[in-house]
Amino acid sequence: MPTRRQFLQQTAATAGLALPNFPLPVDAAESNLSLGFSLYGMKSLPVAEALKACAEIGYHNVELPLNAGFPTEPGRLSAADRASLRESLGRHQLTVSGLMNNLSLVVDDAAHAKNLEHIKIAAEFAYELSPGAPPILESVLGGKPAEWGALKERMADRVRDWARTAAENKLTICLKAHVNSAVNSPERLLWLHAQAASPFVKLCYDYSHFELQGMEMEATLKPLISETRFIHVKDSAGDAKKVQFLLPGEGRTDYAQFAKLLKQSGWRGPVVVEVSAMIFNKPGYDPVAAAKQSFAMLAQKLGFNPEMRR
Repeated sequence: MPTRRQFLQQTAATAGLALPNFPLPVDAAESNLSLGFSLYGMKSLPVAEALKACAEIGYHNVELPLNAGFPTEPGRLSAADRASLRESLGRHQLTVSGLMNNLSLVVDDAAHAKNLEHIKIAAEFAYELSPGAPPILESVLGGKPAEWGALKERMADRVRDWARTAAENKLTICLKAHVNSAVNSPERLLWLHAQAASPFVKLCYDYSHFELQGMEMEATLKPLISETRFIHVKDSAGDAKKVQFLLPGEGRTDYAQFAKLLKQSGWRGPVVVEVSAMIFNKPGYDPVAAAKQSFAMLAQKLGFNPEMRR
């Protein structure tokens, strides 16, 4: 049985794709990180092509976007498409770490009902992809920062409905803070999480949204990590009034500190690159080049060992 590294070298050679040469830190063998790439940043590629590229680069897992218009939107996938997706994941030794669907708690009753249906559909898809270890569903939460006081109780009611639907379908939902949403801080995220009061509602951590507001990494990660089940990573520039998202390593994020804090916390889950729409919508964007660049930097900084399997 070939090792993960041998498999990657063989497939990369076949495709003419060189793996990045990077020095792994001394403690890389102790890393429990599972480095992934969100196919949110590969909207322009057919799914099979995106999975092949991610595997050849060295990623262990992928996040699949269920958003309208994306190749993995469930309604666009026939039974044959889903079988092909499972086959491709197995052939490329990739797991699905998460499902993305940008729902919102700040919607009218009709849209809220549709969101609950989306959660049910996501659960069916999750168990179809991996019956024994279904991926989580993660979502931002809607609203604007200045509206928090007026919206928080309504959002709490909505998130309790999400929690009930998630429990009925045995799906974990991870709530994500966003710099431009009503839930934009660890404190607000934890308050909303507490209102859900459900083992099926956890958190998604993405430091870029806090960094843009001038918040320190340790002060945001430590209170959230115990309830976090999914991590997005990207870089940032600017501030909350002038948001600019970047690929990992292109901004000011201190990844050495990030790696240290994750190790101290005992994190054993996925760290998944998310390429912002403000990047992938630019003319000339190359999704494979973005995935390669992100992997090369993060694998070194986070002590990720490509030979390790989760």
